[in-house]
Amino acid sequence: MPASSVQAPEMTGIMKPTDLILCLSILVGCRGAPTVDDRPFCVVLGIAQDAGFPQAACDGECCAAAWRDPSRRRLVACLAIVDPASGERWMIDCTPDFREQLRLLDELAPTATKAPGLAGVLLTHAHIGHYAGLVQLGHEAIGAVGVPVHAMPRMAKLLRTSGPWSQLVSRRNIEIVPLFAGHVTRLNERLSVTPIPVPHRDELSETVAFRIEGPRRSVLYLPDIDKWERWSTRIENLVADVDVAYLDATFHADGEVVGRSMADIPHPFIVESLRRFAPLPEKEREKVRFIHLNHTNPALDRRSAAASAVIDAGHDIARQGERVGL
Repeated sequence: MPASSVQAPEMTGIMKPTDLILCLSILVGCRGAPTVDDRPFCVVLGIAQDAGFPQAACDGECCAAAWRDPSRRRLVACLAIVDPASGERWMIDCTPDFREQLRLLDELAPTATKAPGLAGVLLTHAHIGHYAGLVQLGHEAIGAVGVPVHAMPRMAKLLRTSGPWSQLVSRRNIEIVPLFAGHVTRLNERLSVTPIPVPHRDELSETVAFRIEGPRRSVLYLPDIDKWERWSTRIENLVADVDVAYLDATFHADGEVVGRSMADIPHPFIVESLRRFAPLPEKEREKVRFIHLNHTNPALDRRSAAASAVIDAGHDIARQGERVGL
């Protein structure tokens, strides 16, 4: 990935907030970039599948090293949007790791606004890794006031009608802001997002990806989808239309999850995506950064053959703490 596309610190685990600031500051100051920059950006706050890494109750080899060594652990997939000029911050999805991720964001992009200091949360869908963290905004925790939560119609209905989420609404900890498929939502005068429906196991809500548009550049965030071929939209067209694309890489290959049929938890395998994207020009392949990796996915270890295959194919795996200018 060219340096102009993604500023990606070498991070082997969950960095201390102060280390994260130092690392990002060094990166912003090098490679000819200005040392003072008020341009908006996205920052990756986590790369793991909904249950995190290591996963609860997993005593297998895939998680053993991460249990022993905290530096190998990864937070649940989450992307923040920051506008330094206005002091506004948004999170795409509110994960079970919200506490740690908000702390990282506070250190990276401090704000003077009242806790939690979020201009909004944008939800992709109703699987646990994407909205369970909303409980931290409630009466028993932060006791937030009127945090805007942008949600598609079915997702919004779930929040309004099902506990404990409905209590967040009735106590006005959150305010539901409706999203509509394909409609641009202005976050402020410099930033906008567009929800893009994708096929996924929509038991409780619809599922969307987000196209994030800044003054100069755009990012696609698509952490969950069933299979590329089940979608009427060609993923290649969306990748061509943005500068960086964070794409679903939950599993590396079939048979990875022992004792469960992977047909019941469909996602594009990394090996499938590599084959599909192989014909793309190099500049298009360089845009793709894989995210939302399950605890069983060998590509979580950047020293693995699975990770090397991704990099050799011209893509990369998202790193916790990496930043993309908008």
